Amino acid sequence: MYKIGMIGAGSWGIALSKVLADNGHHVVVWSIVEEEIQMLREHHEHLDKLPGVKLPDSIEFTTDISQAIREMDLIVLAVPSVFTRSTAKRMAEYVAEGQIIVCVAKGIEEDTLMTLSDIVEQEIPAATVAVMCGPSHAEEVGIGLPTTVVAGAHKRETAEKIQDIFMNSVFRVYTSPDVLGMELGGSLKNVIALAAGMADGLGYGDNTKAALITRGIAELTRLATKMGACEETLSGLTGIGDLIVTCQSRHSRNRKAGMLMGQGMTMEEATKEVKMVVEGIYSAKAALALAKKYQVSMPIIEGVNRVLFENEKASSVVESLMMRDRKSEHSTLEWE
Repeated sequence: MYKIGMIGAGSWGIALSKVLADNGHHVVVWSIVEEEIQMLREHHEHLDKLPGVKLPDSIEFTTDISQAIREMDLIVLAVPSVFTRSTAKRMAEYVAEGQIIVCVAKGIEEDTLMTLSDIVEQEIPAATVAVMCGPSHAEEVGIGLPTTVVAGAHKRETAEKIQDIFMNSVFRVYTSPDVLGMELGGSLKNVIALAAGMADGLGYGDNTKAALITRGIAELTRLATKMGACEETLSGLTGIGDLIVTCQSRHSRNRKAGMLMGQGMTMEEATKEVKMVVEGIYSAKAALALAKKYQVSMPIIEGVNRVLFENEKASSVVESLMMRDRKSEHSTLEWE
């Protein structure tokens, strides 16, 4: 049995806490929100974010962040990406040398263009930082539906330790050394999912969705490989796998927000309706900035930014994408 600190009591943190507790580990969940902790202590269920998922009595809940960090064998950082830096600053004084922190949120910091693991390494230099992502909605993990994810770390033994701690008969964990590729795939796919939702909101069909997913992964792969990531990662669970589930699922908050915008809502109205952090909105500007920095063509990402921040209609963005200059699908292939 390991002692695990869960930093963040949102839907994903709560679902992962159940996985860990069901595996026999001692889990302490931290939230900055006193009312949230009181609710979890009383009901052992997150009534707002993961209703119906009953948590084992062994899980502890606290507003004292040191209690979820000191002497823990593993710390899981599960706050929304926009709060990663501020939370890491709060954690830093309690983290011991070499203590493993697993980042499970997805995002790119808009101002610095840093990945979440880079942010944590900067704010908590004592830590050994890893990531875990893949096609994994909390609503399904919470009720034990079969799910596969990837644990990424710079050292094999770190990734394999995470794999051993989390893995069970319904939660399969692979390992990878390509932390950068995993984080880029996991964060930037949220922007493509906004586009997929917009298409749904506009009443478009399966053809459109397939095109967005396929051309979306092409955009992500171009950027990720230009930045030094491995192409194989983008064709795996944390690339195309995560993109498919986020573009298709009824659980996807990014797809839902995009759908509402496709139906005519503003970005502000859509996020208010979703009532949860829509990571793709925060990653959209960063994705566009990375595309410009590395001189990579990302027309879908550009189009989403125009809808979000320039008040362009989603329908006109789709038309502009369809009417772009004619080109070959694969620029590396040669004609006879």
